[in-house]
Amino acid sequence: MPIVTIKPSGKTVTVAEGTTLLDAILSSGEQIQHKCGGKVECGTCHVFVQEGRKGLAKMKPAENAMLDTIVGVGSKSRLACQSILGATDVTVELLGFAS
Repeated sequence: MPIVTIKPSGKTVTVAEGTTLLDAILSSGEQIQHKCGGKVECGTCHVFVQEGRKGLAKMKPAENAMLDTIVGVGSKSRLACQSILGATDVTVELLGFAS
């Protein structure tokens, strides 16, 4: 089961494979915006994956298109609602939405 570390707080949570980063972050008690409820319509759950990116499910075209509309994204950018965890531990950085 992968461990998700959330920065800047340093909180960690162990979740089942197949869990989205959004669900993992919320289950840790952290706050993160997710206005569209995981429908890839808003981009508010944008995070930077600092470690373990290759362990996430491959990015789908809808996520890639949404990230293209967000200023300041880079190769570490993902939408938490679309990032499905595999067996690899992941470290994510929240963008000012941490509690």
